[in-house]
Amino acid sequence: MKINTLTSELLHKMDAYWRAANYLSVGQIYLYDNPLLKRPLTLADVKHMLLGHWGTTPGQNFIYVHLNRVIKKYDLDMIYVSGPGHGGPAIVGNTYLEGTYSEIYPNISQDEAGLRKLFLQFSFPGGIPSHVSPECPGSIHEGGELGYSLSHSFGAVFDNPDLVVACVVGDGEAETGPLATAWHSNKFLDPATDGAVLPILHLNGYKISNPTILARITREELEQLFRGYGWTPVFVEGDEPELMHEAMARALDTAVEHIKAIQEDARVRGNLSRPRWPMIILNSPKGWTGPKVVDGLQVEGTFRAHQVPLHPRAHPEHLGLLDAWLRSYRPEELFDERGRLKAELAELAPKGHGRMGANSHANGGMLLRDLRMPNFRDYAADVPMPGVHGVGDTRVLGPFLRDVVKLNSEQRNFRLFGPDETLSNGLGAVFEVTNRQWDAATQPNDEFLAPDGRVLDSMLSEHQCQGWLEGYLLTGRHGVFNSYEAFIHIIGSMFNQHAKWLKVTAELPWRRKIASLNYLLASHVWRQDHNGFTHQDPGFIDHVVNKKAEIVRVYFPPDANCLLSVMDHCLRSRHYVNVVIAGKHPAPQWLAMDAAVKHCTEGIGIWQWASNDQCVAPDVVMACCGDVPTLETLAAVSILREHLPDLKIRVVNVVDLMKLQPPSEHPHGLSDMDFDELFTKDKPVIFAFHAYPWLIHRLTYRRTNHDNIHVRGYKEEGTITTPFDMTVLNDLDRFHLVMDTIDRLPQTGDRGIYLKQQLKGKLIEHKQYIDKHGQDMPEIRNWKWSSPK
Repeated sequence: MKINTLTSELLHKMDAYWRAANYLSVGQIYLYDNPLLKRPLTLADVKHMLLGHWGTTPGQNFIYVHLNRVIKKYDLDMIYVSGPGHGGPAIVGNTYLEGTYSEIYPNISQDEAGLRKLFLQFSFPGGIPSHVSPECPGSIHEGGELGYSLSHSFGAVFDNPDLVVACVVGDGEAETGPLATAWHSNKFLDPATDGAVLPILHLNGYKISNPTILARITREELEQLFRGYGWTPVFVEGDEPELMHEAMARALDTAVEHIKAIQEDARVRGNLSRPRWPMIILNSPKGWTGPKVVDGLQVEGTFRAHQVPLHPRAHPEHLGLLDAWLRSYRPEELFDERGRLKAELAELAPKGHGRMGANSHANGGMLLRDLRMPNFRDYAADVPMPGVHGVGDTRVLGPFLRDVVKLNSEQRNFRLFGPDETLSNGLGAVFEVTNRQWDAATQPNDEFLAPDGRVLDSMLSEHQCQGWLEGYLLTGRHGVFNSYEAFIHIIGSMFNQHAKWLKVTAELPWRRKIASLNYLLASHVWRQDHNGFTHQDPGFIDHVVNKKAEIVRVYFPPDANCLLSVMDHCLRSRHYVNVVIAGKHPAPQWLAMDAAVKHCTEGIGIWQWASNDQCVAPDVVMACCGDVPTLETLAAVSILREHLPDLKIRVVNVVDLMKLQPPSEHPHGLSDMDFDELFTKDKPVIFAFHAYPWLIHRLTYRRTNHDNIHVRGYKEEGTITTPFDMTVLNDLDRFHLVMDTIDRLPQTGDRGIYLKQQLKGKLIEHKQYIDKHGQDMPEIRNWKWSSPK
């Protein structure tokens, strides 16, 4: 005999709470006034512009009330991630019902006046968005981030052994590439040291105007799909509320007890074999409990329920349908005369931090602790003089990151993320103290794989690395994402949404600042000669600098000691997106550590040891930004000073790209006076830049001397070739830089003309040599800086 999970009394209370959440959701979408329907509904009570999404909302309300029950029954530490793009009315409404919303926003009070404000602010000028946004308590996932809910959820539970994330996945969202891949995240979860993700696939059948794939395959195929992913699916199906409440309660009890059993097996009995975690597939009508037929067309259970199903101002006959819809929830049974949720219903919600809207993991800055940091100076490359040989800048950084991992192993609040590129990008030293986290099968020839590791790079998916890291940061931890420069573009929209999240939360006093999202982009454009054109693209930073100046930072350390200084700064920073571009191949080193720290602190400066304009005005400024542009600039300077010794040359190196902007545009920007002191008001500036040249023009267009700034950078020329030929193809090489300088300085006269002819000959010699030998000329490979007399 089947025993009901819910008593009759509890079932009816939960159904009433669900009706209350649905009522608040419809009210948010439609009502301008008359929040408790104490008088007949009129057009004046309806908003002029109706925005929002009803279709997913009642199902999410249903889920939320049931999660409240299991939180209380099992004393769970749980947060809610809303994957469907516009389920805002549900989460806002439920955090209001549980009391969290009014605690954070006291003006949205628990009474009729508060209800009016709650309804009015939704999708209204000066109010809140229609999706789950940073303004919503309990949220770590922006509604505009369709496809990343499951990745964020796993990031949140790494190193959070007591946390459970209930992740609602929309069946439309499930069709996106990132989400489809994210189901494999269960192969990286350590049941002994991590928390658990409970995916709830919200199968309501439709997207905006099309059916969803997962709703149009057989149940057998759907079950096989998720069993193939390694999950144990539990189905909840139907549309009859009473039966669905009981089925959902039974499914959640089964899932929670399954999770607890898996964790106990790992933590108490030491069983570390990969489990089949539970998931729930909730199959309910789209727009459940809403209007069934409108204008002769079925709405509930169809794509027509996706957004706003009634439009009373355009169709006055819809006003009666809206009134009937709102009254179908019987608000007089749910709220008292003051407009407060009745006490017997309010008691269904958890208390204090047990409420999902009040859980501190969803406001990660509250939990954030400073990293224990080694002294980066202890890892310095020895640079007795500029131009000494280096092993590769990221290979110097590797031991520093190794010890960051080591020092924070007990706190378990720092991880490296990357799509199978940690070794390739020169950071292999970290594997001296940790492994890659991996919970799938291993074979004897595998390296650095273990269930408990501090590196997540065993999945060839930039989307998952980005999503995991975001979830990790948003719940109060620290991390670094290392990637090939050309392929970081893959997560462009994810970066975009995270930057927007940081911008909005910085303006919310109740949201605490989180650790910065740190990108380390290695294997960059100028050292992808062997991989060819597909791997040669430095354009990610063009996208980055579009974001708010308070949020983004872009750094180009020219050598290893500068890289150490920059990364130490980035790891200590809060609430930024830091993009650091660095090389992994052997390269000259320019600055001893003290000089590197000073240079990086200033972000830009004259390299006096490479310049000869002391006490006089320069004839030309040779500027550089990036490790290869710095190398080619200094090689060009050495040619100029040897052959045109009377020229006065100033070398300016840029580490912090945002120094080029005025301070009115970016807080790091140089004043006009400081900029003019570096770049002069009227002298030619030959600027060698790591990326697309027009970015420099964009950043400096307001400067006095902008018309004299001539930028050489990547201009979409590349192939499989030699390292130096990459610079030649894009006119960034030392020979082109010298010829460009001569063209800007007529005073070089015949000596300049003869030098240009020699260099044109060198370019021909270069091409002939690489075509024959497959490597750069010895004078290029073996070039070293030496201070001219």
